[in-house]
Amino acid sequence: MTDKSTPSAARSMTGFASAKGALAPWSWSWDIRSVNARGLDVRVRVPDWIDGLEPQVRKAIAAAVSRGNVTLSLRVTRENEDSGQTLNRAALDEVLGTMADIHARAGQVGFELAPPTAADIAAMRGVLQSSQTEDDTDPLAKDLVAELPALLENFNAMRAHEGAALVDILTGQLDQIAALVAQAEGLLDQRSAAQGEALRTALARVMDNTDGADPGRVEQELALIAVKADVREELDRLTAHVAQARSLLDGTAPRGRKLDFLMQEFNREANTLCSKAGFQPLTRIGLDLKTLVDQMREQVQNIE
Repeated sequence: MTDKSTPSAARSMTGFASAKGALAPWSWSWDIRSVNARGLDVRVRVPDWIDGLEPQVRKAIAAAVSRGNVTLSLRVTRENEDSGQTLNRAALDEVLGTMADIHARAGQVGFELAPPTAADIAAMRGVLQSSQTEDDTDPLAKDLVAELPALLENFNAMRAHEGAALVDILTGQLDQIAALVAQAEGLLDQRSAAQGEALRTALARVMDNTDGADPGRVEQELALIAVKADVREELDRLTAHVAQARSLLDGTAPRGRKLDFLMQEFNREANTLCSKAGFQPLTRIGLDLKTLVDQMREQVQNIE
């Protein structure tokens, strides 16, 4: 069985597997499926007449799965046997006696009843009874439990296959984010020149309409504006987040929750970049980043 603590590739929380088996006189079919969830939510539907099966099934699932809404169903049927019913002679004699009384009484009052067929009599309550003895379900339970590792292995194999596809998608999106960050860094000199020109124009208007302005105070205000408008810190954080996300995707432990948290950090930096941009080309990059982060968040929601 695949243990959830065993190093593994990224797995999707969406998966499905089925299996069939038989042990005379029983046959059965397994069905296990899952969708995404915040934690691990296991729902088990197995026959309650198989003692001790449900706890073992739950334990096996908890060992193999870390997150997801998992539903497992087991259907067990028993083959019908020709010798499963025998004739209850005492009940038959009672039924025949009752029918004779009914026919006699009907004749006395002038009614003629059609004679019943053997099938009619056999269908009456108590005439036929089951001769089936109570089954020992221990061998059945052992076979069912023995099948669980292979079922869960196939289940996790499908989840790993879908997880690999998700990793490919997310890796491509991280490449796009890295490219946008590089574009943004390439615009900083143009942005600085444009903002400097705008500040000089604004300052000239202020100086023309202000007497006795303190040049030192003006320089302080300009420096403060420049600090508040600096976006290098946001770009550096985005670069660090890209590296961390790549590390998580290449890792071996369950990573869905960490990636989900990282998406919040990506979104925060993209929002700040947009609010501080003050330069149309940089604003467009910030908006493109926000779109990419939203797309990534949808994919991350499916990773275990």
